[in-house]
Amino acid sequence: MPTTHAGAEPAAAPSGGGSPAGRAGRNLPVAIAIGLVLGAMVLGSIYTYKPAFVGVVALFMLLGAWELVQALKVRLLHVPYAPLAAGGLATLLLAYLRGSEAMVVATLLTAVALTLWRVAEDLPGLLPDLAASLFALAYVPFLMGIAVLLLVPADGPDRVATFVATVVCSDVGGYVAGVLFGKHPMAPTISPKKTWEGFVGSTVACAGAGAAFLPLLLDGKVWQGVVFGVAVVCAAVLGDLGESLLKRDIGIKDMGTLLPGHGGVLDRIDALLITAPVAWLLLTAFVPS
Repeated sequence: MPTTHAGAEPAAAPSGGGSPAGRAGRNLPVAIAIGLVLGAMVLGSIYTYKPAFVGVVALFMLLGAWELVQALKVRLLHVPYAPLAAGGLATLLLAYLRGSEAMVVATLLTAVALTLWRVAEDLPGLLPDLAASLFALAYVPFLMGIAVLLLVPADGPDRVATFVATVVCSDVGGYVAGVLFGKHPMAPTISPKKTWEGFVGSTVACAGAGAAFLPLLLDGKVWQGVVFGVAVVCAAVLGDLGESLLKRDIGIKDMGTLLPGHGGVLDRIDALLITAPVAWLLLTAFVPS
């Protein structure tokens, strides 16, 4: 379930030019290549064998949870990875096989397992560790489980494609508008490269994408697509800013180094995580299965 940092466009280009990669703060050709590979994994799985998509999400969940656990250690917060990973896998599987209620039950049982595991370790710092563990559970496995819920209906592949493509359009629109027009930083202390001009570009791109995808893929209405696109871009930008705040508080630049040009898995899917519940709620309301 690939995405890019929603609205993570560079600020105004410095006088004298510079390569697109330099302005973006990342190796753009490598970033594009990685994005295409991840996109192919998602599209190939949802349109050939739906359970394969669950496997792709599970892989990202395991890697993303590991990155978060390791990052939290920088602040001396200990999150037990074993119960988080096992419970996360159960959450994704039950979301696909039994739906939202079973997913919620699996999440609650995982929270209990994390608590008991951490208590049994008998180490100092119990309360901060429990808070970090519950945050990790909610941020990675639970939100990924909601993305899996999008796949469950008969038209699930089209729902997932609409969701992912609209979030990607947020990043592309923000990047292009930021390169061409970006002058006013949106949140300079959190993410200096985001600009209001880029946000406008993201909004226009997402509204257009929603207006196209909902009628074409899901028999929705154009106005529903516009509402969907605007909601997606707001959630995507909040997701990206939220992860930036988290990394700033921890004191790290990236969550990992697995994906060249992007950082870690969580750096790649941060916008998708926060956008997943918004997409699921709106698509369920606009296009009942």
